[in-house]
Amino acid sequence: MLKTLRNAFKIPDLRRKLLYTFMMLIIIRLGAVIPVPGVDASIISSWFDTQNEMFSLFDAMTGGSFAEMSLFAMGIIPYITASIIMNLLTIAIPKLEQIQKEDEDGRKKIAKYTRYLTIVLAVIQSTATAIGFGRQGLITNYNIWNVLVFILATTAGTALLMWIGERITENGIGNGISLIIFINILSRLPIDLRILFNQITAESRAFVVTALILLICLIIFIAIVTFVVLLQVGERRIPVQYAKRMQGRTPVGGNSTHIPLKVNTAGVIPVIFASSLLQFPAIITQFFTQQEVTGIWGTILNFINYTTWSGAILYAALIIFFAYFYTSITFNPMEVANNMKKNGGFIPGIRPGKPTVEHLTRIVNNIVLVGALGLTLIAIIPIILQGAYGLSLSFLGTSLIIVVGVALETVKQIEAQMLMRHYKGFLKS
Repeated sequence: MLKTLRNAFKIPDLRRKLLYTFMMLIIIRLGAVIPVPGVDASIISSWFDTQNEMFSLFDAMTGGSFAEMSLFAMGIIPYITASIIMNLLTIAIPKLEQIQKEDEDGRKKIAKYTRYLTIVLAVIQSTATAIGFGRQGLITNYNIWNVLVFILATTAGTALLMWIGERITENGIGNGISLIIFINILSRLPIDLRILFNQITAESRAFVVTALILLICLIIFIAIVTFVVLLQVGERRIPVQYAKRMQGRTPVGGNSTHIPLKVNTAGVIPVIFASSLLQFPAIITQFFTQQEVTGIWGTILNFINYTTWSGAILYAALIIFFAYFYTSITFNPMEVANNMKKNGGFIPGIRPGKPTVEHLTRIVNNIVLVGALGLTLIAIIPIILQGAYGLSLSFLGTSLIIVVGVALETVKQIEAQMLMRHYKGFLKS
């Protein structure tokens, strides 16, 4: 692997892209330690101590910026939310769908709308944070001017992260937005490991018992990483044959290819959707009161809390639902079948038209179920271990899916760059 890296740095343009990406990631980590003026970060830190693993995931995706209330406290989450909303709107609104299909100009318009929506969401999120936590002492001098400073600073931080992500995608290696989340989660890994180590060694146990627990945790970590890698790279390849036809005097077609359908088609989106939906009532409640909620609303909050059995079952059901939902809006079997038919393609043994649509739908449904169950297992394991043994394993769930997925995609891009220059890639060395 070191030889491959050395070969990569021998290529001038690839070396320039790698260094550009690396410098941008350094800027991101520097911005994560710049505090917002007039903020008492201890308020957020003490609040996080009383929350569960999902809030730790949110802090991890901001690289600890939210807990420290730094310039990048809102993180890149508003941009991700805006992108998801725009994807849904392009399906619901025919005008936006038409714009998206206008090649490069259409994509630029959708990207522009996404940026505007990102700023709006960042303002809403920062305003809710300033007002909700400002009354509890987050802002030292709680008045309208200091609230505006907080909103402007954190919104500007999100805008800067969005700009950096787009620049990495354009001039660097990999997807910029994904790499921002990747580096933020990795920056929290040493802290999470230290917390886990302190939890294990806090109780007075024999050295052999402590060592055995650490070994078991290491084995679990390696097993989950292996499972996540298999889940991310697994795919079902549907063979497609194109009939040979004549264009003028030139024969075209006649070749064979395949449609690659990933096992985990929806990625980490179902987990984020499910957790956000379950945590939204609790977050809203936290903004209005810090006391323990009782009565019917307290019963509802306890029921949907996924650290309980009822909440965990609901959490798993939502992950499976959103896996099917997101896959249905990103992969349209009817559109794929029509495109194949227009280009003279067909699946061997399946007639074009409706039978092809039914065949693709059946395969997609089976694959999505496997991927959704795998995502559910990965998301539930840290919750079970935390509830049974009180161990903080936040880095094993959703964070690990994101890190592994981004790492694999980035490596594939580097491989593609090197393959064009006849070098072996990371996965082949």
